[in-house]
Amino acid sequence: MGTLLITIPASQDLEEISGYFLQASVDAGDRFVEGFGKKCQQLARYPHIGKSYAQLKPGLRGISFMNHIIFYRVLEGRIEILRVISGYRNLRDVFAE
Repeated sequence: MGTLLITIPASQDLEEISGYFLQASVDAGDRFVEGFGKKCQQLARYPHIGKSYAQLKPGLRGISFMNHIIFYRVLEGRIEILRVISGYRNLRDVFAE
């Protein structure tokens, strides 16, 4: 099982998303946080389970989660969560920043 690191931009994404869900419903916010934790455990066990997004950034992978995509990269002995982005956004614009 690999070590998981959540980058600052991903932390900011998560804060924004969880805030949105918590405004709608505490239960929805709890489900999001709990589900995110389970996805991270899954990634730690099976780091290559996500789809390749190398066309956006070399080595970039992503896995779907509640209308969002958890973007990450696999490095030696660890997984870095880079961003958590709505699947409805223009992903090329996000990674061009």
